[in-house]
Amino acid sequence: MKPGIIAKESVKLNIARLKKGGETFEIVLNPEKIVELKEGKIKDVRDVVESEKIFSDAKRGLFASTIHLQSTFSTEDEIKIIEIILKEGEIQLTQEYREKIREDKKRRIIDIIVRNAIDPRTNLPHPRIRIENSFEEIKVRIDEFKDPESQVNDVITSLRPILPIKFATKQITITIPAKFAGAGSNFVRRFGKISNENWLNDGSWSCVIEIPAGLQNDLFDQLNGLTHGDFQSEINEK
Repeated sequence: MKPGIIAKESVKLNIARLKKGGETFEIVLNPEKIVELKEGKIKDVRDVVESEKIFSDAKRGLFASTIHLQSTFSTEDEIKIIEIILKEGEIQLTQEYREKIREDKKRRIIDIIVRNAIDPRTNLPHPRIRIENSFEEIKVRIDEFKDPESQVNDVITSLRPILPIKFATKQITITIPAKFAGAGSNFVRRFGKISNENWLNDGSWSCVIEIPAGLQNDLFDQLNGLTHGDFQSEINEK
């Protein structure tokens, strides 16, 4: 077998591809982990790739040459190159996996709406089948790289022309210490409408967020994981 070539298998690959300096560079992805990375749930790119090898053509099993890596990225450090490919390149998931993850996120978004939404004409919950039919009628687009919670508000806006819908909401004051403030603030923004946002003298970040009432536990659970429990929250009376 020639150098730079690995045994080929008849499999479909999930890859990230970057074309740079006249060359093509690819990495093979774990599709579940790349979605978690895009959602901000994991940070280490080593968790995202199936291998730390850089390819010129992953499907054919062709490795990128060290000469091209060095001339293009000014380094042969594979982790640094992987970070660049993930940041600047194009994520290409198999159609089968894209459909799977979209269906899963669609189901989770519908779950959130069923738990929280009411028909303002009757003040009663919408039956699940009515919400599902509305999704089909307007062809709601689900983004496989965004978590379901962050997509709820846009979905509700899309549904309102054909489905009278109202959410019970809560306003919560959240303060995140400096060491988690950057990632934490980006994460919190995805859950709802932000107001009274402040960066404090000690580097911590504070805001008031309005979210669907049923997302409170999801927000707190995920913030606990992100900050290891190091944040403050207070439910505001409207």
